[in-house]
Amino acid sequence: MTDSVAAKSAFLCMYMKNHPDTLVAYVKHYGKVAGNVVSAEMTSIDTKGMTLRYQFKSGGVGQVVVLFQPPLAGYDEVKPRLLSMKADAQESLGMIKAPHLTTFNFSLPMVYSFFIILCCCSYLTVYPSPGTSFQIPLTNFEIPASILDVFFAPIRTFVDVTGCRPSVGMVAGTISVIHAIESLYTWSLCKRYVRGWSVKAAYVASTFIVGTPAWMDIHRRVQRKRIESVMKAE
Repeated sequence: MTDSVAAKSAFLCMYMKNHPDTLVAYVKHYGKVAGNVVSAEMTSIDTKGMTLRYQFKSGGVGQVVVLFQPPLAGYDEVKPRLLSMKADAQESLGMIKAPHLTTFNFSLPMVYSFFIILCCCSYLTVYPSPGTSFQIPLTNFEIPASILDVFFAPIRTFVDVTGCRPSVGMVAGTISVIHAIESLYTWSLCKRYVRGWSVKAAYVASTFIVGTPAWMDIHRRVQRKRIESVMKAE
């Protein structure tokens, strides 16, 4: 399969010549190159990464390959990925200030996560005996036992094989431990990017309740602000 990014490598390398500061930031941050790097140029790029050649103030030269994590899906991802990497590199090097969040954002993924957690707890702890049908309340619709038996077969098999039937306390305790660890990570993000104790508390509390979507929302909002600041600088 043709690499759509490699096919336009020459054009992208020529375009990036107009952004020497960005390339130097890539070299120093992602290439982990120490010393006074005064110039850099992109010599090739594909979906897996880019090759950068750089020069020190003393005159020495070097080359580094910066891998994309994850690899680019195609040419359309080049610009947003390079902008995102630029923002991360410049913030890390102190070239731009870290963005700050002053409001809490209650996102739909948080709602979905809450209901998924409830459904998983119910699936693992409250399931009918084989051959049981289910009448949906306030309707005339009944879920046949044959469908329910297939749906709950995995948890019944797990219990039969291990001899361990998860209890509500066991499942809730496991989820609480995982979310408590995630809450510590959220707190570390809040100390760096969030302003206002009420906003920090809201993010930490929501992480303990719904888990990953809460701290992922901080990442998304911070990254959006980073890219906006980079775009304004340009």
